Amino acid sequence: MRTGLYPGTFDPVTHGHLDIFRRACTLVDRLVIGVAINRDKGPLFSLEERVEMVDSTCGAIAREMGVEIVVHPFENLLIHCAQDVGATVIIRGLRAVSDFEYEFQMVGMNRAMNDEIETVFLMADAEYQSIASKLVKEITRLDGDITKFVPPEVATALKAKYKR
Repeated sequence: MRTGLYPGTFDPVTHGHLDIFRRACTLVDRLVIGVAINRDKGPLFSLEERVEMVDSTCGAIAREMGVEIVVHPFENLLIHCAQDVGATVIIRGLRAVSDFEYEFQMVGMNRAMNDEIETVFLMADAEYQSIASKLVKEITRLDGDITKFVPPEVATALKAKYKR
């Protein structure tokens, strides 16, 4: 069984992330969505909220693709998380060339720590490449329409956060 790990903060999960989930499912038998705690980023949603959002959006994809999808929160090194969940491949989503520089450095460091775990880069469909969680939050905060960017349950959760 080939297990892949797709890590991120998913604050919040977007249609771009969901597109990568689907694409990743064509490469693996089991997909672990690693929800990073990452205190440095100061997420809008708590870890529990982000895990729930990712979990609620994955069920339909798992059934559609015939792949087991597991949501796994983590705070350790990415390579250690991959080892913990038995992943042989780390899946990273790329939106633009600017993402590549950081990702390139991360791959080098991860391979130095464990060269048995491969990293695969996937590009979201062109329709979703401009979507960034940071921009979705900004649009929501300024009372814009985010229905093109996130699933309905995520839009509801975002609007509720900013009404407080």
